[in-house]
Amino acid sequence: MREEPVKTKNANRLRDERRNQKDTRNGGEQTVLTEMDGIKNAISDVLEQLLNAEFKKFVWHLWNGVGADIERIPRAALENADRQDVVDRMVQKYTTNAGTVAVQVLLNINQNDLAKQLEVKLQKASSQRKGSALLITNIRFDKSSQRSGAEIDEENMEWLLGALGYSVEKHTNLSGEEINTAVSNFSKRYEHQCSDSTFVVIMSHGQRIQNKDAILGVHYDPNEHPDDIFFVEDIFSHLNSVSCPALIDKPKVILIQACRGDVCAFRDPTNGSFFINYIVDMFSTSAHKYDIMELFRKIASRMQNDPRFSQSKKLLPCIERTTLVKKFYLFPGLMK
Repeated sequence: MREEPVKTKNANRLRDERRNQKDTRNGGEQTVLTEMDGIKNAISDVLEQLLNAEFKKFVWHLWNGVGADIERIPRAALENADRQDVVDRMVQKYTTNAGTVAVQVLLNINQNDLAKQLEVKLQKASSQRKGSALLITNIRFDKSSQRSGAEIDEENMEWLLGALGYSVEKHTNLSGEEINTAVSNFSKRYEHQCSDSTFVVIMSHGQRIQNKDAILGVHYDPNEHPDDIFFVEDIFSHLNSVSCPALIDKPKVILIQACRGDVCAFRDPTNGSFFINYIVDMFSTSAHKYDIMELFRKIASRMQNDPRFSQSKKLLPCIERTTLVKKFYLFPGLMK
């Protein structure tokens, strides 16, 4: 059965909202941070500890020269700049090396303790996430109905995975064979050697075929191209310890947005699927507080109690093959 489009008035593009939105529940503030955000915050925290006279020395070194191999920041760009402005100028100039430059300046002005403190903060920021994600979205089909709104899901998931620190490999409108090839090639990526986890997200039409969950390729037709499918269980075969030893004992999160036989996956033509919207909302506001299984439990609860659906049409995600033996936190990317 194909996905069932549902039009709602309240659904919106959560990706755009979450880019700058802060979670203020429980009196706290939190955003989904990238490595660059972590570097900027680390430098800002240290600069706030400098007295005004020491801060002026810090800025003086930036325009007069930190070291022989470090390019200066023009004086005009730093005059009358406050602490946050200085951090912004450093990041614009040195990008991910801004933290290293800041450490050197602190050493130059004899702030050795703050230099060590900053090094620790930078190490935590750079180690928050190392991993790759595979994102496959089928939108346009030869014979099946078009998945209107799926392009929003693709944008939302690409943003979310990137915000969580994953390097995203994206494919659109693949056949069943091409999906299999993409997953197989992804499992062989060298980057998995130094990763801490991985995501595989596949969004398409789906059916129960041969009593198994199947993802439909873009050429699928029950009469002309009945074999243009990809069985969900093959994902696990590609990512097991034999086919992908680099991911042994590392969390592998697999998200499927597709129908399963008579169970529909609801999708809004304008704002994307409800499942993906809930994931983006929950992950981007609460990933710093809950491990991933708790996040999925909360998503399931929200979907089940969504007032937009009657008892005959309830949203409920299915979680299968859970093998996590430790709690996995997406932010700050640590297992406890």
